[in-house]
Amino acid sequence: MVVQSQNNNVHNNVHVLVIPYPAQGHISPLIQFAKRLVSKNIKTTFATTHYTVKSITAPNIAVEPISDGFDQSGFAQANDVQLFLTSFKSNGSKTLSNIVQKHQKTSTPITCIVYDSFLPWALDVAKKHGIYGAAFFTNSAAVCNIFCRIHRGLIDVPVDDLPLIVPGLPPLECRDLPSFIRFPESYPAYMAMKLSQFSNLNLADWTFVNTFQALEGEVVKGLTELFPAKLIGPMVPSYYLDGRIKGDKGYGASLWKPLSEDCINWLETKPSKSVAYVSFGSMVSLTLEQMEEIACGLEQSEVNFLWVLRESEQEKLPKGFKELIKENGIIVTWCNQLELLAHDAVGCFVTHCGWNSTLESLSLGVPVVCLPQWADQLPDAKFLEEIWEVGVRPKEDENGVVKRGEFVEGMKVVMEGEKSEIIRRNVREWKKLAREAVSEGGSSDKNINDFVDQLMKKDRNGNLSGY
Repeated sequence: MVVQSQNNNVHNNVHVLVIPYPAQGHISPLIQFAKRLVSKNIKTTFATTHYTVKSITAPNIAVEPISDGFDQSGFAQANDVQLFLTSFKSNGSKTLSNIVQKHQKTSTPITCIVYDSFLPWALDVAKKHGIYGAAFFTNSAAVCNIFCRIHRGLIDVPVDDLPLIVPGLPPLECRDLPSFIRFPESYPAYMAMKLSQFSNLNLADWTFVNTFQALEGEVVKGLTELFPAKLIGPMVPSYYLDGRIKGDKGYGASLWKPLSEDCINWLETKPSKSVAYVSFGSMVSLTLEQMEEIACGLEQSEVNFLWVLRESEQEKLPKGFKELIKENGIIVTWCNQLELLAHDAVGCFVTHCGWNSTLESLSLGVPVVCLPQWADQLPDAKFLEEIWEVGVRPKEDENGVVKRGEFVEGMKVVMEGEKSEIIRRNVREWKKLAREAVSEGGSSDKNINDFVDQLMKKDRNGNLSGY
């Protein structure tokens, strides 16, 4: 059954406002959640910063600007994490409150704010106006589990006693720990932001996590000891999963201009499953040494590859590299990752293991070579290799660098041979389970429907019936 993106039968007594942290990896899953709500006839508005508001092109979703205090270019303008976060809390709270007040005077006042968990102050705004608030975690249930326990004093940082044992998780060695935990003194502002997600979580009316029951069912058993997590993922465009939202082939939110036509045309010339797609996301910056090892590894592997690399990162490539690999490689600044992962020519994904990329690789059934760099990417890589068994993670040397020999060996394991067949079989199964989760009657679909139903059951006093 195909659901139109929106019809006239909107439930006028419900209006959900969705607000992301203004980074690509946060905007994408939250705009996708907004589209899911719209497909269920819930009026939905998306509120994002002035700098990112023009990047939102999703149909049937109203977009409102809020201020982080740096309206020209956001974080790049602030150039300081703590300054940006402090400014965003102050300016964001005021402008978000203004949006709520503006809509109060209309026939469709806002009844609930779904906010990125990085922005706990948005819940304070919701409660100030007497409306519901729902936290949305854009990372895995495993990562939520770890940081919530740190916030509650159940895990001491830095972690000295290894492996780290967390309910519902496999034992975590040093290389599996988020970098904020391995080196807390290196990222104090980010660490504080990760922990602040749980500062007022007990006041939230719902808590959503972008994962699904089949994927992290064991982890969730440990997580629900801490808070009532509702799994609603994977938040990947419907076209690649259940197909119930008509025309939903992309997120409808890109901070960069993709070069999809060039990429697809190049892929069309390559045999099935012969191309390694290489991308480290929008934030990762590789060291000069790691860049050289990957570049030389790709050249030595003789595998066809398409490498997405920001212009600032391309300056780190070995001299003459582009000329050297022009027969079997192409380097672009940005692309539509979903289109590439869905293409028959792509045989593996060399990834930093960000959570969105992790969910996309599973949802589209693409094996992975894991090269995590920082933050939550390290535990994500652990699960991809050891728990879900859909790829390999090459070993780092004593300086944390994956050498070209290790990298080439990892590529071979995923792209050819007996182990490759097992990996491909596993990832096809995860693709099937991801589709089932968001399809009608699936575990994630039921949780979204429950949210919609509870919003609809307000009594005359504005209370949630039976919640």
